[in-house]
Amino acid sequence: MPQTVRRAFIASGRVQGVGFRPFVYRLARDSGLTGSVRNTSDGVRMEVQGAVRSVECFARRLQWDLPPLARLTALTEHSLDTVPHESDFVILTSLARAGHTVLVSPDIGLCENCLADVRDPANRRFAYPFTNCTNCGPRFTITRAIPYDRANTTMECFPLCPDCAAEYNNPDDRRFHAQPIACPVCGPRVWFVDTCAKTPLSVEDNQSDALARAATALCSGHILAVRGLGGFQLACDAYDTAAIGRLRQRKDRPHKPLALMTRDVAAARTICTLTPEHEALLQCAEKPIVLCPRLPHEAQAIPREIAPDTGRIGLMLPTTPLHAALFDHLARLTETPPALVMTSANAKGEPLCLSNREALARLENIADGWLLHDRDILARADDSVLAVRPSGAPLFFRRARGYVPRPLPLPHTAPCVFGAGAEFKNTFCLTRGRDAFVSQHIGDMENPATLAWYEQAALHLENLLEVCPQAFVCDAHPNFSAGLYARERAARAGAPVWNLQHHAAHAASVLAENACLMPALALCLDGTGFGLDSTVWGGELLFMDLNAARWHRMGRLAPFALPGGDSAAHEPWRCALALQKRAGAANDGFPPSPDAPSLEAIRIVREMLKKNLHSPQTSSCGRLFDAVSAQLGLCFATTYEGQAAVCLEEAADASVVRHAVVQPVAVAEREGLLELDSADLFAHVLEAQKRGTPPAVTAARFHVNLAHGLAALTAQAASTAGTRLVGLSGGVMHNAVLGALLSKFLTKQGLTPLFHHKLPPGDGGISFGQAVWGGRLLST
Repeated sequence: MPQTVRRAFIASGRVQGVGFRPFVYRLARDSGLTGSVRNTSDGVRMEVQGAVRSVECFARRLQWDLPPLARLTALTEHSLDTVPHESDFVILTSLARAGHTVLVSPDIGLCENCLADVRDPANRRFAYPFTNCTNCGPRFTITRAIPYDRANTTMECFPLCPDCAAEYNNPDDRRFHAQPIACPVCGPRVWFVDTCAKTPLSVEDNQSDALARAATALCSGHILAVRGLGGFQLACDAYDTAAIGRLRQRKDRPHKPLALMTRDVAAARTICTLTPEHEALLQCAEKPIVLCPRLPHEAQAIPREIAPDTGRIGLMLPTTPLHAALFDHLARLTETPPALVMTSANAKGEPLCLSNREALARLENIADGWLLHDRDILARADDSVLAVRPSGAPLFFRRARGYVPRPLPLPHTAPCVFGAGAEFKNTFCLTRGRDAFVSQHIGDMENPATLAWYEQAALHLENLLEVCPQAFVCDAHPNFSAGLYARERAARAGAPVWNLQHHAAHAASVLAENACLMPALALCLDGTGFGLDSTVWGGELLFMDLNAARWHRMGRLAPFALPGGDSAAHEPWRCALALQKRAGAANDGFPPSPDAPSLEAIRIVREMLKKNLHSPQTSSCGRLFDAVSAQLGLCFATTYEGQAAVCLEEAADASVVRHAVVQPVAVAEREGLLELDSADLFAHVLEAQKRGTPPAVTAARFHVNLAHGLAALTAQAASTAGTRLVGLSGGVMHNAVLGALLSKFLTKQGLTPLFHHKLPPGDGGISFGQAVWGGRLLST
């Protein structure tokens, strides 16, 4: 008779909220084992008893046959005494204790099986907006605490009906122990409110009628506030130019691109050119917005007003059953595949609306109707935004719903560190053991409501992780809101707080993400960062030894003036005038345009430059892009961050980029730093303009010359520093043309470029670098 043994296994990682216990139950049953499984604060604890060979097979399959959303970071086991007369394998009540190591699951987009349920008239969940299973549905945004059980989520107030309870307790059902499980009988409800009946929050019994009314309103040109997975979204018909115009006017968003949602990939293909990489991202469990190249204008009818400055459109598929059911109703009302504008529901500069009452109050001057429900949202989570690099790899623009709070691995173990993040496009970061948890996108910290949300989000994540920061790291700018918060908390806790210069945090972020602890260079290119010499940095080449927590500046773009200070970031022509002066062409003007600055405005700014009045110096690569964009007549004034650079990238002729002859740019040493001559770069633009070269050709050549010059600058510094590794970070690295050229030219110089893969290269990745740096300081 085979020997009977009993072993305990503890699985750590992303093992709660992903169908792991049902998987273990079925695996043990199929292996002929008895015992138990339960959620604990350390992960999932399993005790199995049976024949030696069966237990060993169980242990192997536990690691090889994981549910698709689960991730093991550790699996420990030890022997136990056998339990006589045990006959069943059971799921036990969860145990909670302090100091857990569980990974909270991100929210998961609608799966194909649940979509089929929602679209099956014979299914009891037909058109039900809150259908989910162990493979999809809300997680992070509804979870109060660990263990991940229904009682610790906002679904606690919805007791299961007999049918749902039967599914929940059936090991062969995919809703076995699915915590947010619901149906029309026992679950959350949806209702529609229009502007004429906004006050009463009465819930309609017929949920399908609410969706039908919402669909009719959208087809009539109305703007709706839709309560989604991580907050409210504003929706309107993507083919209705008038509705789009009203939305832009009401949101005070005249030019910034708007994202679209389509019913499925087939509908998305009628709007954009999709590669296999685009389609894979659109259909992945995270359901992000994916930036895709629009089809030629004559091939589709999406108005140019959706994204007036760029040839890319942000596309997404339905993230929840509510979205899917809404599209099903829309499909019955339209002859062509419907598409909706789907953008964050907030007034300019404010955080996303969470509650029904908040949305009704704050969006009363924006929305014409509200599609509401009563499943509370604990944590805001904007839609994540990604693009596809020319290499096919993903490029994050915004990391939020679907990806947070998935951890990034740390190169070391350290006590909990809080990285406060940047002032704009803020995220924060908490570390625990060898994991770093970067928060969802918080936004720009200038608004008091955003700062309040930042504080709430920090406490929510600290509660989920059961950590208390032992050190704080923030930006070196003395007045940034995130920094003030970190310094205040550190003072209250008696914990150390360190300042880390903005671009050094960028460098630490990209190097740590690539597990690069050895000395390396980092090319950090963005719009602005508080410099240690009291100038505005933004085109920096840094040396960093992450392991030893030390860095210094080795190179930069040659500084130029910012006439008017911050005004120059909103009026790129000011930067162009400054670089005209630096290039010895102070009398040059701009191409004729109704948007060009007046002669009087030009005269005043030139006088400011001559007398050095309110014209701080900057090495900003972002402002250099702005200057070239204005000089070519592409963008004279911006209404959103990065607009001038987007116009310049869009204008660059792809064939010229591929075949352009490089015009060398001077690299010199000044004040102990290597400098790439920004005036020389700009002079090439002016010369091309005087020759009558088309702007598309000049824009392409500027990209080529800048990338070649930066690679030459980096190669010269690399020979001095004794390293061949180069991290690439900063918001300018969202420019796909420049990124591809830099990779090409750096590789030709014998250098190895390191890119961000799991974080945005912009300020959304800053907090990770800060937290890593704080961990190294604590260790050293």
